[in-house]
Amino acid sequence: MKFNSIFRLPQNALVAVRTSVFAILTSVLVACGGGGVTSTAPSPEAVFIKSPRALDPEYFARKAVAYSPFRSADRDSETPTAPMVKQDMDLLIQGNFRLIRLFDSSDKVAKLVLDVIVDNNLDMKVQLGAYVNSFKYEVNPYKVAAIKAANDAELARAAALANDAKYQRTILAVSVGNETLVNWSTVPIDPKDLAKYISTVRGSITQAVTTDDNFLAFTNPAPTPVLNVIDFAAIHIYTQFPDGDLYWDWKQTSVPAGPARAKAMMDASMVELRRQYALVRLALDSMGLHAMPIAITETGWKAFDSEAPKQAQRAHPVNQKMFYERLETLRAEGRVGAGPANIFYFEAFDEPWKGGDDAWGLFDVNRKARYVVQNLSPSYVKANPLIVDDTYARYFELPVPVAQVTSSSYTLLASAPGLTEITTLRIDAFDSPATANRSFSSTDPSPDGGQFMVITPVPKSFGWGQLWQPEARTETEVPSYGRNENLELFASGHVNFYVKTTYPGKIEIGISSLTASGDSAEAVLQIGSGDFGYQRDGNWNLVSIPLSKFVEKNSKLDLRFIVSPFIISDVYSRTGKSASAGHTDPVRVDGIRWSR
Repeated sequence: MKFNSIFRLPQNALVAVRTSVFAILTSVLVACGGGGVTSTAPSPEAVFIKSPRALDPEYFARKAVAYSPFRSADRDSETPTAPMVKQDMDLLIQGNFRLIRLFDSSDKVAKLVLDVIVDNNLDMKVQLGAYVNSFKYEVNPYKVAAIKAANDAELARAAALANDAKYQRTILAVSVGNETLVNWSTVPIDPKDLAKYISTVRGSITQAVTTDDNFLAFTNPAPTPVLNVIDFAAIHIYTQFPDGDLYWDWKQTSVPAGPARAKAMMDASMVELRRQYALVRLALDSMGLHAMPIAITETGWKAFDSEAPKQAQRAHPVNQKMFYERLETLRAEGRVGAGPANIFYFEAFDEPWKGGDDAWGLFDVNRKARYVVQNLSPSYVKANPLIVDDTYARYFELPVPVAQVTSSSYTLLASAPGLTEITTLRIDAFDSPATANRSFSSTDPSPDGGQFMVITPVPKSFGWGQLWQPEARTETEVPSYGRNENLELFASGHVNFYVKTTYPGKIEIGISSLTASGDSAEAVLQIGSGDFGYQRDGNWNLVSIPLSKFVEKNSKLDLRFIVSPFIISDVYSRTGKSASAGHTDPVRVDGIRWSR
């Protein structure tokens, strides 16, 4: 999973990440190369594996990629088939990708993929995964017991597959847990518990064992109980998400706008990736683990902006290719001991079920090759044959206002006479989703007598959210920044909507924009009963919020560049609810519009 949006993480998680990074930077000089820099001796309580298992030489030699077979918008109901997996393996092998990372040990995916590889005698090796879930925020003892039992069953499946004579030579390594240690994890697991899971599997198999996590999990501080029981470190690095300019200067405004700026941005992204890798190398060396290999098991670059316009000036097939080429240089250095043991590109194929976190694939969901790999095989069907060179690369440029909206109303959802809905916006959920369905009820009509929208939260531990935003630009469209609306004439107006709900406590209403300097700005108001007409009494109520209230909340908002004209959410850390609240009461809305 990628750390890529303020819509996906509560603010306190972002602060924690910033704090940890700055703590590292104030005390560490960047190290590089396979050996890194040694600082202090291991702490007394650190008792590492006396005889760590060496990675199979083929693990170092093969070009690697993360793989999942899902092709639909609903992973839970989809059943991948052997012919589908065989098609995928053939495409990857044609491009010389001969080592894949799987994320679980399920029959539905892992056993299926392994059977396809072995039964067809394919030259493909596997890093197997064991996906374990968290019960940290679960208070129901029966559910806790069920999660623990499911984890035990997953560990048993992983060991069984790794030990099976049919698959043993195909599985080169096993990873237990995925992004469970980093402080923004959605499946947080205590390091001591994770160490037990790892030890359970490692004690039953002969392959090298690890756990996969964000690079920060190995640096702030390095998780000693886990390091005690792994044979190599498996880290995730995503430099496409600089979180403002915290990590690196992605804008590269010192370089003239155009292809040169795009090249400078991609060069800078790789400098940052190397820095993050070096931080992990230094952390391991400081604990005496100089010989522990580090594999980068997730890194990649989005091919298009599936969260428009957050990635509008970075995500593109050309930028993806530029990143991949630079990554291959680092991978080659690892072959001679001056870099990571291997690098798994994330990922092989797009997966629509991921919604806003899709578009990482070397191939699109239709198995068409993106620009990054089009030339690896003459039999590949090209995803976009119009892109023939690097001149389409995205880069930072300042936004220019489009024509002002001069009508008296900017309407997102309404059936009232005289109002015309905007049809160029899509409705997206945060990582913690909500379902948004239009409905009509003759017995309980909306205020304007037409259809209304039923938003049903499907929350995770931090809450849920839904937002209206524009479609992403196509791959050959310019300029680089995403679509937006000039609503400057509404500055003295209101955001209006009807609502009917009994949802407990406060909800959030927000808007977002680009700024004149090309950054993103968001203002979210927490409203409770009595605020701006909002009531949670189960009746239709009109809410009318002055635009000035949003500008007061965030002075960086620029109504000339509105991106999300309406956001409805409940991030528990901001509304004061428990992290395990899990509220799912429907929220009915209608008449969503800006008025002058």
